[in-house]
Amino acid sequence: MDCDKAFVPQTFRTKTRFGHGLISWVVDQHIGNRITFENLERTVKDYFHLPVGFRRLHKLKSVAARYYSTTYNNILKKLIGGAIIHADETKVNLQKSSGYVWVLTNMEEVLYLYKPTREADFLHEMLAEFNGVLISDFFTGYDSLRCPKQKCLIHLIRDVNDDLLKNPFDRELKELATLFGQLLRRIIATIDRVGLNAIHLRKHKPSVREFVDGLTAKSFESENAQRYCKRILKYQVELFTFLDHDGVPWNNNNAEHAVKYFAKYRRLTNGRITEPGLTDYLVLLSVYQSCRYKEIGFLDFLLSEGRDIDRFAERHARKASRKADLSVLSVDGTRCTSSYRSEVA
Repeated sequence: MDCDKAFVPQTFRTKTRFGHGLISWVVDQHIGNRITFENLERTVKDYFHLPVGFRRLHKLKSVAARYYSTTYNNILKKLIGGAIIHADETKVNLQKSSGYVWVLTNMEEVLYLYKPTREADFLHEMLAEFNGVLISDFFTGYDSLRCPKQKCLIHLIRDVNDDLLKNPFDRELKELATLFGQLLRRIIATIDRVGLNAIHLRKHKPSVREFVDGLTAKSFESENAQRYCKRILKYQVELFTFLDHDGVPWNNNNAEHAVKYFAKYRRLTNGRITEPGLTDYLVLLSVYQSCRYKEIGFLDFLLSEGRDIDRFAERHARKASRKADLSVLSVDGTRCTSSYRSEVA
């Protein structure tokens, strides 16, 4: 045409200004290395000669969070369908308010989410179909959930030890701590020997019953001993749920570890982030941590443009297997025999 009018093709209009590769790199740097968008502005210019302002880079985080919302939902489904969930929560300050970041995790998936309060009512609906064991601290918000629960024994030990340091002459508290410590050491010795196998751990249930009955019959005068006696009797079943289930830990270390990773980010942004910005960050942090738990490269997963972490892991494993097969081919192209492989090894 000779009309000399400029136009933009429709196919070009639907394309984003920045491709998935740049978005993946920015997200990896921000989530994995905790680099601020202000610093990324300079890095993008130095590395890629792109004059992209930090506000636009911040928007790329929202674009990525929307893209991986499916991945986030899949992580939640895997958690609900699993055998255990570790749960914990921590406070966070936003620009104009404050709230709590909750973490739900098992040994392969991690999910972070933000709630404006510490009320745990939302867990009733979220975990309605969860039939596994919930492992948590002694926060009472978890008590009303219908699933089996395991209270973190390390939290209890830590609290008792702190009070013993403050009250070194409390004879009754020391007696209670000694009895509980003896019981727990015998159980942990079994775990160290045979693992978290219920068939072996159930043999300690008579000792647990004897310990609980002893506390029930005993009358303490010490306020500290009374408080811990009451606490142990209240949670006597949930303190030892792991004795009846395979693979259920007796502590909540996994959730605490996941919370600590967020806490490092909180130190940089506490009081400066908005709720939408935090929500986007938690979606991507969930994907990042789940990749780490599965020993998958976060950037590799992002660059694949896939949204299913497990499917990506399977493809990655198949590629690694094919490379291993190629490495055992002989010089003339024929496959080595088993005996030859062992001799080479």
